Amino acid sequence: MKNPQLNKNGELQHLLTTEGLPVKIVRDILDRAATFLDAGGREIKKVPLLHGKSVFNVFFENSTRTRTTFEIAAKRLSADVVNLNIGSSSTSKGETLLDTVGNLCAMHADMFVVRHAQSGAAHFIARHVAPDVHVINAGDGRHAHPTQALLDMFTIRHYKKEFHNLRVAIVGDVLHSRVARSQIHALTTLGVPEVRVIAPKTLLPTMVANLGVQVYHDMAQGLRDVDVVLMLRLQNERMQGAALPSAQEYFKNYGLTEEKLARAKPDAIVMHPGPMNRGIEIDSCVADGAHSVILSQVTFGIAVRMAVMSMLAGAKG
Repeated sequence: MKNPQLNKNGELQHLLTTEGLPVKIVRDILDRAATFLDAGGREIKKVPLLHGKSVFNVFFENSTRTRTTFEIAAKRLSADVVNLNIGSSSTSKGETLLDTVGNLCAMHADMFVVRHAQSGAAHFIARHVAPDVHVINAGDGRHAHPTQALLDMFTIRHYKKEFHNLRVAIVGDVLHSRVARSQIHALTTLGVPEVRVIAPKTLLPTMVANLGVQVYHDMAQGLRDVDVVLMLRLQNERMQGAALPSAQEYFKNYGLTEEKLARAKPDAIVMHPGPMNRGIEIDSCVADGAHSVILSQVTFGIAVRMAVMSMLAGAKG
């Protein structure tokens, strides 16, 4: 079956998910991102790789960090950027998603960065655009958030150099997290031998072990001797019913504190895709501590998104 993310030449045509993404392309994205990493420190930050191209940020869900880093990345590549205000757009008046995309294509959009509450929205759009138009999934429902996972992989590689000898723990609301799914697929693709998920049973998908992870319900056991700790936000807006007794109880059992982190390796790094809920999933002492690389993730995110956009722009269609 043809991979919908690749063109006939095997090049990246769309970035929709890390699932099924060839390891060569994943590594190519990380390698290219490294070349963009120092762009923020240059006197002239822009490069002309997307000069004359139009990038439309189409966010049907609120976002600050992701939309802003995509905008910065596109502008550093010299693209023209359009941020679509969904709240005042025609979709709020009953226009279909496909009609909205059709109208934007008529405005000669070259690339769409899409965030949507419905899983599969980015795939749907990718199936209905012209061959010379590219789609990047900036988060769809509970399904995927590939650029977040890729910037996480870049961060891990930056600090740990290799993937083949790592033990990585993903902690928190895995059930509702598109980031966690994308992280798991990326980690396994890059050859991480042991990926753990740590969460209460109510916050884990059924059959999660089928993704090739080890499941832990006890934080102390799950963090023992890990190299990387990936914390997740409690996504209360996606929860139905009482998945947890209370935020305080959750923090007691699954919040990352210095005491719990001591179970990990001495040189372990702590990551979080943001936004953070301090005192719920992570203690401020850890978020701001020596093991934290959370702000580096944000910086690296711009370089990774530049890499993805430039690779898409170079595809033959």
